[in-house]
Amino acid sequence: MFSTLWYAEIWYMKTLTTFAFLLLATLSFAQQDPLYSQYLFNPLVLNPANAGLNNRFNGSVGYRTQWMGLEGQPQTINASIHSSLVNNKGGAGLLVMSDRIGNLTTTEVNAAFAYKLQLENQTFSFGMQAGVQNFNSTNRQVNPYDKTDNLFLNGERGTRINLGTGIALKSENYFIGLSVPRLLPTKFQSGDQEFNLYNQHLYLVGSYVHYLNEHVRLKPAVLLRAVKGAPASMDVAFNVNFNAIHTAGIFTRNFNTYGLLLQTILKEQYRFGYVFEVPTGKSVGTNFTTHEIMLGIQLSAFDFHDRSFSNF
Repeated sequence: MFSTLWYAEIWYMKTLTTFAFLLLATLSFAQQDPLYSQYLFNPLVLNPANAGLNNRFNGSVGYRTQWMGLEGQPQTINASIHSSLVNNKGGAGLLVMSDRIGNLTTTEVNAAFAYKLQLENQTFSFGMQAGVQNFNSTNRQVNPYDKTDNLFLNGERGTRINLGTGIALKSENYFIGLSVPRLLPTKFQSGDQEFNLYNQHLYLVGSYVHYLNEHVRLKPAVLLRAVKGAPASMDVAFNVNFNAIHTAGIFTRNFNTYGLLLQTILKEQYRFGYVFEVPTGKSVGTNFTTHEIMLGIQLSAFDFHDRSFSNF
């Protein structure tokens, strides 16, 4: 016979899932979120449900410089820590991000919390995050046609509250995540004009592991992005993992950018990842390459933490 606790957990999972989809369904979808190619390396940057999802303590720092040599190129720095807590029934984390594109710099700090349900062979997680976003635009490097235009005399700045949500389901063989990390749209008033700084982004991530033998695993992944006013974006990656330590992969973004991914684990806890991207003529041209570096650590900090790496 099934226990009362089991029924309660199933009811709670259905309730949380329904709540998450209701939130996602109310969204209007713009194109300001930074890009990440190593979203499986540090999935917290896209989905708060990943806080402590791997039942370990995690820390990472990352830097991405996109389209090197192009004036006003996007540059992103992020740092995060998160851990499984309460006998692996929950998770919490902190994410700090600074993104600069052109004359606009966005700095963001978010605290993430997740509740996890351990099913037979899967883990379901519902996550929320809350924090603040600071937006600062400087016009010192802008050269407008009319230098007396009030819109260009001073920069714009402001601070807004951020809320985000997401759900995730994982096993040792697959991972699926759905999230909106920034639920609240941001608008600024400049004189009589009002403009949107960004609208919400919807992310859907999926990955699967296929064992060729005891040493080699195939790990394809797909990332879908949706935002109002722009076509949906899709990243498709094909990764090969050797001895659960070294990973090499190739990927494409909308078939107009192609990249190479390399990752490794040192001394069973330190992680290093590097991505090299080349856009095509359909994007900004092959002269402007992109580089992304990430450093991370995974530890079994508590007695209830897993002692070995999981695939996700």
